[in-house]
Amino acid sequence: MSALFPNYARWDIEIVEGKGTKVIDKNGKEYLDFIAGIAVCNLGHRPPKVQKAIEEQLNKVWHVSNLFQASHQEGVAKLLTEHSVGDYVFFCNSGAEANEAAIKIARKHTGRHKIITFKQSFHGRTFATMTATGQEKIHSGFGPLLQEFIYLPYNDENAIEEAMNDEIAAVMLEVIQGEGGVNPGEDAFLKKCQQLCEKYGALFIIDEVQTGIGRTGKAFAYQHADLSPDIITVAKGLGSGFPVGAMIGKAHLKDTFSPGTHGSTFGGTPLAMAAAKATLEEIFQAEFLQQVREKSEYFLTKLNTELDNIPFVKQVKGKGLLLGIECDQDVSPFIEEIHKQGLLVLTAGPKVIRLLPPLTVSFEEIDQAVQILKQSLQSFAKVGL
Repeated sequence: MSALFPNYARWDIEIVEGKGTKVIDKNGKEYLDFIAGIAVCNLGHRPPKVQKAIEEQLNKVWHVSNLFQASHQEGVAKLLTEHSVGDYVFFCNSGAEANEAAIKIARKHTGRHKIITFKQSFHGRTFATMTATGQEKIHSGFGPLLQEFIYLPYNDENAIEEAMNDEIAAVMLEVIQGEGGVNPGEDAFLKKCQQLCEKYGALFIIDEVQTGIGRTGKAFAYQHADLSPDIITVAKGLGSGFPVGAMIGKAHLKDTFSPGTHGSTFGGTPLAMAAAKATLEEIFQAEFLQQVREKSEYFLTKLNTELDNIPFVKQVKGKGLLLGIECDQDVSPFIEEIHKQGLLVLTAGPKVIRLLPPLTVSFEEIDQAVQILKQSLQSFAKVGL
């Protein structure tokens, strides 16, 4: 009998060991991991340089209060601001915490409280970020939500234009909606959101918790559309599995987060910063990001070619190594079969198979994954499911 709350619908797999793109369960079965902790292990499991950095820090100091000077944070903040349009960084422990900070600073900076988000978005499970999420299933059962969020259809320029006014504090969005279905934002729509924020004095917040830190082949996904957000939130891939999140903001927001306005006991600990620094130093190299783009193009081509004749597959979508196979039916049975064949994948809504391999995945491993996907999905096509 478990002493854990049953708030996770867990698969009957327990991972006990991992290295690179491969993991092993408690029964000794090996898998290709194309979940990577849900876009967390961007350098694969136990990347040597990150592991070494954490081990070295373990022999120095683990935790100090944020009341002390923090050169360990300064180094990571410099990497984040040098590779983004931001100027200042607040460190926390998760994507939800980073988005909480973004919501707080937007309301405080503008003196307004209305925030626009989008249907099928996902921004976290704290009360504010749950409310920001544009999915009823995330809201259900928790009573009155935080006021006041406005949910609009994604990629609808007319809807955002009609909703914007000088009462809006911020527009908050994902460049690619991950959990909501791997839904890429159209460049024209994204630019319209930014233009309207500039026109009405609202902040433009981009949630890069899943798409950031190299996942799409650039340091941040917003860079594909040549955007310039006021705030960028990151977490998942930032620490290679070590809990860490960050809110990156432009210079004009600096004085809004004055001493005492916000904080985090565990935000930016020496251990977290050691992991983040080693991770960013590897991922933010131009050659590394170029390789991600090349792997993505190869992966997309292989998926489109090999899955073309499977009748229930509608399309392959996404960017970089955040890809989704959209089907015309519930994919839960497919997931179970794919796992049995030695490939770990997950859903993005009821009808999308989400693929999130480590950014270090090899072309050979991509080939192996595509063959497992093809064989598994063909087995369902043959029985007419």
